Amino acid sequence: MKDPYAWMENLKDERVLRLVEEENERFREFVGSLSDELFPEVWKYYSMPTLYGARLTEKGIVAMYKERDRQVIRWLGGDTVVDSKALEEELNDEVLLQGFTADGEGRFLAYSFSIGGADEGVTRIIDLETGKLIDEMEPSVWNVTFLGDGYYFSRFYRHGETPDGVKAPAVRLFWKDGSGERMVFGEGLGSGYFIGLNKSTDGRWAMVTVTFGWNRADIYTGPIDAPDLWRKVYSADVPAEPIDVIGGKLYVLTREGKGLGKVIAIEGENVTEVIPEGEFPLEWAVIVDGKILAGRLVHASYRLEVYSLEGEKLDEITFDLPGSAHLLDTDGKRALIRYESFTVPYRLYEFDGGLKLIEGRDVEGSFEVEEDFAVSRDGTRVHYFLVKGEDDGKKAWVFGYGGFNISLTPRFFPHVIPFIKRGGTFAMANLRGGSEYGEEWHRAGMRENKQNVFDDFIAVLGKLKAEGYRVAAWGRSNGGLLVSATLTQRPDVMDAALIGYPVIDMLSFHRLYIGSVWVPEYGNPDDPKDREFLLRYSPYHNVKPAKYPPTLIYTGLHDDRVHPAHALKFFKLLKEVGAPVYLRVETKSGHMGASPETRARELTDLLAFVIKTL
Repeated sequence: MKDPYAWMENLKDERVLRLVEEENERFREFVGSLSDELFPEVWKYYSMPTLYGARLTEKGIVAMYKERDRQVIRWLGGDTVVDSKALEEELNDEVLLQGFTADGEGRFLAYSFSIGGADEGVTRIIDLETGKLIDEMEPSVWNVTFLGDGYYFSRFYRHGETPDGVKAPAVRLFWKDGSGERMVFGEGLGSGYFIGLNKSTDGRWAMVTVTFGWNRADIYTGPIDAPDLWRKVYSADVPAEPIDVIGGKLYVLTREGKGLGKVIAIEGENVTEVIPEGEFPLEWAVIVDGKILAGRLVHASYRLEVYSLEGEKLDEITFDLPGSAHLLDTDGKRALIRYESFTVPYRLYEFDGGLKLIEGRDVEGSFEVEEDFAVSRDGTRVHYFLVKGEDDGKKAWVFGYGGFNISLTPRFFPHVIPFIKRGGTFAMANLRGGSEYGEEWHRAGMRENKQNVFDDFIAVLGKLKAEGYRVAAWGRSNGGLLVSATLTQRPDVMDAALIGYPVIDMLSFHRLYIGSVWVPEYGNPDDPKDREFLLRYSPYHNVKPAKYPPTLIYTGLHDDRVHPAHALKFFKLLKEVGAPVYLRVETKSGHMGASPETRARELTDLLAFVIKTL
């Protein structure tokens, strides 16, 4: 098929740069001064301190926060170790901290940051006592695991080839110490494979997980200091992850069975089931002081459960609001858990037999979180959350994703609070393709089943419309595909559409940037069978004259995960059929967003667009 806008895939083309400039100006004219008026209010919520990660060490807890105009890594209640503002001064560009880890003794810290919001970045390793830089690696690496005076790390090759001659994209695991680095694991693994390394809480065992796409896992174990002795002990055609090695047994959380998650113990050839599958998905598990602490997802919000190592249920802990509870770290004696909800930027809890709050932030005001279900085309019940303030002005802003086994659980959206305070209702839909109800729920929304995801979203939007709401549909990345497909199929179920950093051209996504790694989820456009179902819904190939609602497509020129051409080409086609479509292109941001102010401005523009169109 001939692509009339293939030229837009060249982001250096003068016509592309001119279009970006003109359309940014046109969008600014549309939102007018509204965005500037709203910015201080969005910034107030956006700049609330938020904790992103925390690590237990013998010397205390090291935590990463987003604060007003910066991100910092610091000792809990103590000194700052890394400050993004200081990095910006040093590098003379916008810096985004991506993650960090520390060793158990509290001697070393590894942290990664990107420059200008790109996925690729820099990893630095520093001495926590002196602050001295020990090592710097570019592009960034991940999975740094300290051992004595050296460390393991994973390197993702985006270009060229691996040391063993496999073409990018591919991942390899390395060991590095004073004598240099060497590849220790991953030989021969091709595109689509990822490698994760964990250390058992007693520090003696390596637990290596090799996943393919989002759909299979092999687990290897062996002495942490002897990669040559790591052997495969478990294999499954479903997601699985090691929990810990205790008393010679490897505990694993696996999605075998119906895909709802169960805990098994492996000792030699013997596999025993410890926690069987329940009605709802088991999302994570750790072993703390001889007990299993697990997070279970019940209609897309978390509760905690405590079990004995034999699988007897000892306790169940629920939270005051539907929320997300993610494990941050454990040292085998205690665990750190991060909780978040629609009106709670974060709470940090410690579990050591019981749950205690260490610190947290809540948004002031009167809010209500409700839950409801819509019925999809094939009769499937689709759960969604509604967040309301004191007034209900019958305006709904609906967020969806539906893919890659990612569940949408309650989280804090700073730009949504001003919308709710103006009588708006925020809704978040739990569509097939995610992991809200286990692996079957995920598979029901991937490859040839992708249409189910759109039908689920249409059902939620349609129900809200029938209840008298004016509706804005919003999604980014794979969620941008969701809103684009819904827009081309059923423009009547929304009064506004917001499409962010989207995947839209389903016949060429695999040749743009790292798109080939999404083939297991979407299908392969080069395979005639797959091409047939991709073509059926590909938004880029299904634009026809219709009564489209006001639509905002937004992307970033430096997004190195989803190529901006998806957004640019779709914009041109919609424009051709006379749709009221706007384009906003961030010239500084990547897929994961840029600096705090750049990101907050983008979110404010989304809010302004929703207020203006609803």
